[in-house]
Amino acid sequence: MAPMQRSYDVIVIGAGAAGLMCAIEAGKRGRRVWLVDHARKIAEKIRIAGGGFCNFTNLHTSPKNFLSQNAHFCKSALSRYTQQDFIALVQSHGIAFHEKKLGQLFCDESAQEIIAMLLEECRRAGVVLQNDTGIERVEAIGNGYRVVTTRGTQDCDSLVIATGGLSIPKVGATKFGYDVARQFGLDVIETRPGLVPLTFQASLLERCQALSGLSVEATVSCGKVSFSEGLLFTHRGLSGPSILQISSYWREGQDILVNLAPSVDAFAFLKDRKKAQPKQEVQTALAEVVPKRLALSICEDAALSGRLADLPDGALRALARAVNEWRIRPAGTEGYRTAEVTLGGVDTNALSSKTMEAKTQPGLFFVGEVMDVTGHLGGFNFQWAWSSGYVAGQYV
Repeated sequence: MAPMQRSYDVIVIGAGAAGLMCAIEAGKRGRRVWLVDHARKIAEKIRIAGGGFCNFTNLHTSPKNFLSQNAHFCKSALSRYTQQDFIALVQSHGIAFHEKKLGQLFCDESAQEIIAMLLEECRRAGVVLQNDTGIERVEAIGNGYRVVTTRGTQDCDSLVIATGGLSIPKVGATKFGYDVARQFGLDVIETRPGLVPLTFQASLLERCQALSGLSVEATVSCGKVSFSEGLLFTHRGLSGPSILQISSYWREGQDILVNLAPSVDAFAFLKDRKKAQPKQEVQTALAEVVPKRLALSICEDAALSGRLADLPDGALRALARAVNEWRIRPAGTEGYRTAEVTLGGVDTNALSSKTMEAKTQPGLFFVGEVMDVTGHLGGFNFQWAWSSGYVAGQYV
């Protein structure tokens, strides 16, 4: 008796960026694909990304923009489906976009255009998309897999886990992908929030709250890693691109070093100003280096006031360090609620960098954020979704 034909060749669980891309590519190869998601609205992370304009890739994407315990893992996928490949897809759908800064590409109109593009590609590729469907369990059967859902049971030859990480639970993030990996004996690297605002103890928090809404261009460092981008004071602590970037490298107990005026040697400026305008008030002089509110806060914190002529060089040097070398120790982060990504995830040593397939579990694939590959801020995580989804789609 001939074996019963399965309904689908491929089941992709998770209709986010990576899952959509994988389903599209598999469908293009003539594979019968079922793309299933538990959310009522799919691709919510795409919809809210970039303030609703979707920072869909970065012109400068390279392996150095990614964190992983296996730094080489991302190289193959990124080289086989590049940012230029995705840009070509966007252009083929007539979507207008622009570079904001540092190679970041955004839609001119709306992130919804990217979602519509991906859905149209799914339609063309014959992908069957089922949303609002809970996954109750997955199991290996013979040479394939069985997926039991709230809308029935389906079998497949290849199963793709594209369920993302734990960041932004309000759009449906869960630990499902990690549970599946462990179910089949794959290791999961410790997860933690990434690209997330940092929080501080009460004394520093009060300063941040007093300066809430103020932003400066800053260089923020942790160990040997530095980022030079915007820094924002908020009522909860520090945020802005430079802080979000460094948060992915920061560990509890570490200090970060903040240069609030990276283009100015604050001590040299104050010393020159002391000679040229000795009667000038110190906070007035400092307000030419950093915004006035910040200058006043720094002077108050250092308990310095009065004319430059009356202040010894040692006091000016200490004040300058508070500008160019502000050393602070975060208390923690705001957590997954506001984190843009999840660091850690399925151990890439357990996966093929060529296919995204589990080395010890044939037919089981992982794509996107669920893996231990995390990009910098600025479109890199979307590019990893496109690249990893693309390559898996060639083999499922």
